[in-house]
Amino acid sequence: MSTETPLAPAGAHRADTDGPVRTQRRLPRFAASGLFLGGLVVGGLLSALTGFSLVLAVVYGVVLGTLAVYLVSRSIEGRRKATDRLVTSLVTTAFLIAMVPLLSLVYTVLDNGLPRLDGAFFTNSMYRVVGEGGGAYHAILGTVIITALATIISVPIGLLTAIYLVEYGTGRLKKAITFFVDVMTGIPSIVAGLFSFALFTLVFGNSVRLGVMGAVALSVLMIPVVVRSCEEVLKLVPNELREASYALGIPKWRTVVKVVLPTAIAGLGTGITLSVARVVGETAPLLVTVGLITGTNLNPFDGRMATLPVFAYFQLTQPGTATQAFIDRAWTAALVLIILVMALNVVARLISRFFAPKTGR
Repeated sequence: MSTETPLAPAGAHRADTDGPVRTQRRLPRFAASGLFLGGLVVGGLLSALTGFSLVLAVVYGVVLGTLAVYLVSRSIEGRRKATDRLVTSLVTTAFLIAMVPLLSLVYTVLDNGLPRLDGAFFTNSMYRVVGEGGGAYHAILGTVIITALATIISVPIGLLTAIYLVEYGTGRLKKAITFFVDVMTGIPSIVAGLFSFALFTLVFGNSVRLGVMGAVALSVLMIPVVVRSCEEVLKLVPNELREASYALGIPKWRTVVKVVLPTAIAGLGTGITLSVARVVGETAPLLVTVGLITGTNLNPFDGRMATLPVFAYFQLTQPGTATQAFIDRAWTAALVLIILVMALNVVARLISRFFAPKTGR
């Protein structure tokens, strides 16, 4: 007579080592979501009993919904699956809470900025405008010029520094550079503005305000971001590629130029684009170094220049007789800045997608 134990059917497990085999039970597909929504409804009703408050309703609902999902799952699916559903509910709740201020910000800026997002806003400046009308043509051009100049200053310095840290740096000098880059990453933006202001006033005097001063201030903020992002990307290049190049007798500098950089080009482009997005909306350093004018100045080496962040700041804080017109222009300038930052992030994603090394055959 055979004494072999029959195999358990698929989807079954033992409750313990000597217990009988039982089929694992699971909640229906949308049961967890339904329980959580039911908790939100009950939380709203509890809040309505003492005078409805949206914040209290959300708090009550999240707590009750999470408890309901956990307890029902614990009784049907077991401890492990219930714990998984509990953590999922907490993570989802945290995500939704984080999205509330973001969506509120986007809605507020769109609601207040769209009325003045017209052709005149992009083709007119504020020269001789004291009330309604006018636009941010001069500020948009100033932002583009100063940001481009800051990029020209920052990218070579940051990229070469990253190459040194990854490919050549050793010992105390490498540690010192890494330390100071970390420190520069966290400095307040106003410090960068004061540094640029002090640097130029030592040469040209206290009354100087130039577009290039703003570019230097932004480059102080941009360089450590470029260094950090490029350094991490260069570290991802496999050492086997470098070793294969060295085995062919190719010198190190040529290996970096012909092998390492082309392999990391997608990540480098993404990091540089995101660093530009990091500084394009800075206000404090530009307030100190560039100032504000109502006309158009396209020469960053001669006189003040207008920029979008400073334009929005002064439109909001120093309105003239037509207060609402100034506030509308401030909101529209903020909307244009958000669009610029979003466009830069989209460009970074496109660079990462289309310039990444092709690994498939």
